[in-house]
Amino acid sequence: MLWETVRLAFTAIIRNALRSFLTVLGVVIGVAAVIAMVTVGQGSSEQVSSNVESLGTNVLVLRSGARMMGPGTRDTAPAFKLADVEALRELTVLSAVAPVVSASETAVYGNTNRSTSITGTTSDYLEIGGWEIARGRGFTTLEDKSGANVCIIGETVRTALFGATDPTGETIRIKAISCEVIGLLTAKGAGSFGQDQDDIIIMPVRTVQRRLIGDQDVASVSMQLASGVSTDRGISEIETLMRERRRIEIGEEDDFSVTDMKEIASMLNSVNSVLTGLLSSVAAVSLLVGGIGIMNIMLVSVTERTREIGIRLAVGAQAGQVLMQFLVEAVVLSVIGGVIGILTGLGLAYVAARIMVIPFAPNASVVLLAFVFSAVVGVIFGYFPARSAARLDPIEALRHQ
Repeated sequence: MLWETVRLAFTAIIRNALRSFLTVLGVVIGVAAVIAMVTVGQGSSEQVSSNVESLGTNVLVLRSGARMMGPGTRDTAPAFKLADVEALRELTVLSAVAPVVSASETAVYGNTNRSTSITGTTSDYLEIGGWEIARGRGFTTLEDKSGANVCIIGETVRTALFGATDPTGETIRIKAISCEVIGLLTAKGAGSFGQDQDDIIIMPVRTVQRRLIGDQDVASVSMQLASGVSTDRGISEIETLMRERRRIEIGEEDDFSVTDMKEIASMLNSVNSVLTGLLSSVAAVSLLVGGIGIMNIMLVSVTERTREIGIRLAVGAQAGQVLMQFLVEAVVLSVIGGVIGILTGLGLAYVAARIMVIPFAPNASVVLLAFVFSAVVGVIFGYFPARSAARLDPIEALRHQ
């Protein structure tokens, strides 16, 4: 009996293919939008987590200036010096400490050039950031301390200057510096904010300070906590040391900040979750609109098929059977719309993931929930037209022309 009802439902849907398509369109759009938004949001969250992990584990960043500054304020806090970095290395809570200075310059090799980011630091920077050397080597202790004219380049720089060839041993020019390429970094890809992490040249910090920037300032210090040391303890000891070295009196505000990279990841994931939820809620409204569309079209269908309903009732069909027939039609329409919407949503999410360079991360529970929800829409909004059909008087229905 149920199979026969389903068969009749499919027959009625196929007989009015265009109307059926327009009926399910709202459900398709709603389901597709919800799945696409949630899948892209999940992929973004995974990308943020991956990017933070690529920065290294248990990483803290020390910067000059207050953590929060209001509009119109100007930070006049003194920059750090290499002596501050050496003092930090004495702390047992830290396993690695790397000063960081940055500059934007053009690297030249032969007839090719590339505008890129220059990072002046020490060999600890590679360990803290989880960088791996694909070819060549890192800085030696002597190169770190003497400020040698050597550099390690990222994959993007290698491609721009050298193509697919091995760059190690070659010499590039940065301003007036002839710099030997001693290493090639393993590719990392896009960062949390879409920046290309491989568009980078790493040089000894003293080389960048003396030859490119022209001062002894250190913009920031990257640090890695020693094994078993809690973040709170590490930050506390760093702050105590910096307050002493910068002669900050008791009760005065810090003129520096220590940031835990995990805090940034948590903040980005929270913002991402809120935006994903908001967009998904807006998209879910399309499901409600689709349900109303199904109800309206089914009511029109009842009016058009009044005579058919009257004949069925006259030959002995029960009101419950008529109700079931129309209810099944509405559910089948919703389910078809749900399946098409799921496939469309996953397809859109896949394309978006490729364009945004984030993981394609479909959530099975969300897909199942969208499918069930589409079926529920059919039951809820299909019930009223079905009940209207079942309550028709057979004699009045047969008189309908």
